[in-house]
Amino acid sequence: MNRPLGILSGCLTLLTGFLLAAPSVASPLPPEPLPLAKTPQVEVSPAQPMRFPNAYGSHPEFPLEWWYVTGHLHDDSGQTYGFQVTFFRVRPTKVWDNPSAFNPRQLIFAQAAIADPRIGHLLTAQSSATTALGLAGAARDRTQVWIDSWRLQQDGDGYRTQVDSRHFRLNLQLQTTVKPLLEGPDGISQKGPDPQNASYYYSLPQLRVRGQLRLQGQEHRVEGRAWLDHEWSDAYLPKGAVGWDWLGLNLDDGGALMLFRMRAGNGKALWLAGTWRHADGRVEYLPASAIHMQPTQFWTSASTGARYPIAWKIRAGSLEFALRPLMADQQFRALASTGTTYWEGAVTAWQKDRQVGSGYLELTGYAKALQLPEAPVTGKTGVPQRSPSP
Repeated sequence: MNRPLGILSGCLTLLTGFLLAAPSVASPLPPEPLPLAKTPQVEVSPAQPMRFPNAYGSHPEFPLEWWYVTGHLHDDSGQTYGFQVTFFRVRPTKVWDNPSAFNPRQLIFAQAAIADPRIGHLLTAQSSATTALGLAGAARDRTQVWIDSWRLQQDGDGYRTQVDSRHFRLNLQLQTTVKPLLEGPDGISQKGPDPQNASYYYSLPQLRVRGQLRLQGQEHRVEGRAWLDHEWSDAYLPKGAVGWDWLGLNLDDGGALMLFRMRAGNGKALWLAGTWRHADGRVEYLPASAIHMQPTQFWTSASTGARYPIAWKIRAGSLEFALRPLMADQQFRALASTGTTYWEGAVTAWQKDRQVGSGYLELTGYAKALQLPEAPVTGKTGVPQRSPSP
């Protein structure tokens, strides 16, 4: 999934305040300050292509990494929901050269949301913690990332994710049906003309989902279809980019489509790319010339004033369809975790009157241009923080 570093704009500043204000059971720093540890120099490079099973695990030498699971669910009554579970791992650019268990060498953020058209807006929850003392973590040898009881992990030949918040609770099993889809040759996804604007990126589309959703005090057995993205990078947004538009679509014929465009302040595309896995398994990497994305409907947030293009007419290679949102208000204000405001919502794809796919659309940089500040230097740690919001 196209998640460049910009999505974490403001998150490190927010966490600095949290870390400094949070209680700690012992002072992690001695009276005299220790020197700063050197951080490794890493880059996304064709000389080091993506390899499995290493790719499933965390890559802490890179400053940023994220796991996204999005999908559509329906319960026994036929009611449809959208869901999102996201984990970010952040390595500060400077850390204390301190062997103490209290030293926060990695930071974990999490976001989750439920879209229910009967409610009409997202139900959201957020959590954050450092990896100090095992409060949160991300395993290196397999997908296993957590904050307290929130988690996403490999389970047999699939995955399990769990979120427990004030407004909802999710407990889902995600069964893999296809092999990982590399979002670019050798798993390297180019985000702009500069080779440094790239990430390691793969997707697991067409996940079969079963589990439980507790919503407004009621337990629902649910099943459906989901999409998992895993991406890590050391690159910034391309020069001139304020945000991006991203789509991950599970096609009803068994195929999968990912598209993104990096967007300038005037709304024009700076970079477009896509990946289309056909129903027969053939993978087609789509250049900008093969992609056309035209907004057909806009929604303006009353809380932020941001105007989002929530419906689209899309051409990707020989595939053409109209994209419709499950509901208009799917804005996520992640002010207690990554500090960003964005629109991430459940959508369906249509050819005339026939639905041909379902997935998720992400729109960033509309409320405010994305930028990444310098990571803070901090010597304190804290307990996991939850900030659910309606």
